[in-house]
Amino acid sequence: MLPARLPLLALLCLFVARAQADTPLFSADGMRISLYRSPTPEQVNGATTLDTPALQALLTQTPPPVLIDVYRRPWLQGRFIEDQPHANLPGSHWLANTGDGDLTPEWQGYFVRHLYRYTAGDLTRALVFYCRSDCWLSWNAVKRAANLGYTSVYWYRDGLDAWEAANLPVATAQPEPFQ
Repeated sequence: MLPARLPLLALLCLFVARAQADTPLFSADGMRISLYRSPTPEQVNGATTLDTPALQALLTQTPPPVLIDVYRRPWLQGRFIEDQPHANLPGSHWLANTGDGDLTPEWQGYFVRHLYRYTAGDLTRALVFYCRSDCWLSWNAVKRAANLGYTSVYWYRDGLDAWEAANLPVATAQPEPFQ
């Protein structure tokens, strides 16, 4: 029961806090399903966490790792909607929306098909997943790739924000075609 004399703003804050408390954060299979832009853990099972210098060192290897950006992009009537420009690390593949906690079979297929294509089916090929800082989307994608059997999985935890903070170049990005 709510006190009758609480100011309207206080009531609204109480309502939002209760709604968030009732919102589950993780699915039954351990994927983050809400509040994607919030502090992330230091590590994720199945992957090595990278900072910017470690990623730069990894990028000098032959073959270089496959860089995968999983930042979200609106999807409407079977196509991506460009609502604002997006940049990513040069050479990255943007698998938009594949870091969501619950993927439909179609989105799961999009993720699997593209990973297979980028690695030529080599489950040992290094994959680096990223998004922004404090973003659970890349955490989910790392878990998803490890569950598929990929063994050289890396998480660039602070993602594009850390890359830009280091004054490193970025490239204009477009999501990979949904096919």
